[in-house]
Amino acid sequence: MSESTIQIDGMSCMHCVMRVKKAIEALPGIQGLNVEVGKATVQFDDAKTSQKDIEGAITKAGYKIKG
Repeated sequence: MSESTIQIDGMSCMHCVMRVKKAIEALPGIQGLNVEVGKATVQFDDAKTSQKDIEGAITKAGYKIKG
């Protein structure tokens, strides 16, 4: 299992938090998730998903990855 904290640009409210959370939870292998305005901390099974997949889901939900 891996853990990553991803900095997210464009989030400003709880609606944004819920949208990002829903996008990440739809991926296979998500073990734990904490989303706040501006960042997401994700524990995931790297045999089932990758950080690139998670970042892609966030981008697809309409937000940008910082750095």
